[in-house]
Amino acid sequence: MRSWSTSSGYKIIQVLSGRSNVFLLTNGQSNIIVDTSPHFKWNILQKRLETLQIDQIHLLILTHSHFDHAGNAMRIKEKYNAKVIIHHSEALFLSTGDNILPTGTNFITRFLVRVFAKQFKSFALYQPCKPDFTVDKIYDLAKYGFNAYLMHTPGHTPGSICLIIDNETALVGDTMFGIFWWTIFPPFASDINQMMNSWEKLLETKCKIFIPSHGSANKRCLVEKGFNKRSTALCSPACRQAGSNTLL
Repeated sequence: MRSWSTSSGYKIIQVLSGRSNVFLLTNGQSNIIVDTSPHFKWNILQKRLETLQIDQIHLLILTHSHFDHAGNAMRIKEKYNAKVIIHHSEALFLSTGDNILPTGTNFITRFLVRVFAKQFKSFALYQPCKPDFTVDKIYDLAKYGFNAYLMHTPGHTPGSICLIIDNETALVGDTMFGIFWWTIFPPFASDINQMMNSWEKLLETKCKIFIPSHGSANKRCLVEKGFNKRSTALCSPACRQAGSNTLL
């Protein structure tokens, strides 16, 4: 399991990878889990947590309410007595086990959404979970013993949030990807302009590493490069006329 250490001595451990990353943030006393993976990953998730000798989770952060991030939320809440937090705009989706239908950001993903939207809605249902807390713009995690906070970063979904740790490492959910060598832009996003605004907010922090829920960590220079490229494209008259979803 890959791990990162922060200047305050916290440890970030990538508990699961593959379909969707799951992260453990610990200071040795308090344990925070970020996202849960889809429901069919439950058995392996439990085993990984047992290997790490985790028997209590104080907080479960859901970066958004899609099934591959929230699919095991209720199980974690029940087994580990975890409090669950999500952005207020997606609390209803979590409470009903439903998903915000993704929007494609390129011609391939737009085609997939158009053709398989009904199948996705049916396949992606998961066990409902009532959140204990909700985020608006900022949520400080000092009471859990961390120099960290949650920040609203809409774009992939309206209620996407990121976790900023020690102002040096960010767990960014699907606000950006780390799969493709040529881009960190997500293949799905509800609003590309909001996504760019969220990237700008993330770059306003002093974070040097941006760790997504899909793929590997992105260095700051790569995020800056992606932001500058996209911002230039969005500001061009041709792009404004054609609409932001023409971006690849």
